[in-house]
Amino acid sequence: MIALIQRVTQASVTVNHENIAEIKIGILVLLGVEKHDTQKTADELLHKVINYRIFEDQNQKMNLSLIDTKGHLLIVPQFTLPANTKKGLRPSFASAAPPEQGDELYKHFVYLAEQKVTHVQTGRFGADMQVNLTNNGPVTFWLQK
Repeated sequence: MIALIQRVTQASVTVNHENIAEIKIGILVLLGVEKHDTQKTADELLHKVINYRIFEDQNQKMNLSLIDTKGHLLIVPQFTLPANTKKGLRPSFASAAPPEQGDELYKHFVYLAEQKVTHVQTGRFGADMQVNLTNNGPVTFWLQK
């Protein structure tokens, strides 16, 4: 399971010209699910995402987590993250989870997040989404379990 996380001052998701999700200061997570992933993988990755210290403390050091700052969390399913791009000029999605498994683990990840983070918003699995964000820093990390 892959989480591309970005520290943001704002982020939103639009589907069919309708704003379906919006957050203020926090983390935008683009979440990719691979064939070998399980609920345990999702549990471990969520723990890392919400406790990863990417927010600045009073000394301007990245020493605070989303939990510490009580920031917002926007979770967007991202089928293309598991793509293998090592060969050729076209990505291979052979390692990506099939849609049923991806949707199930995405929903599990969101369910767990809602138990631990006060303000959680989500994209829509399988939808054509437009994601708008202001990356703060910019600060972006690739987390994988």
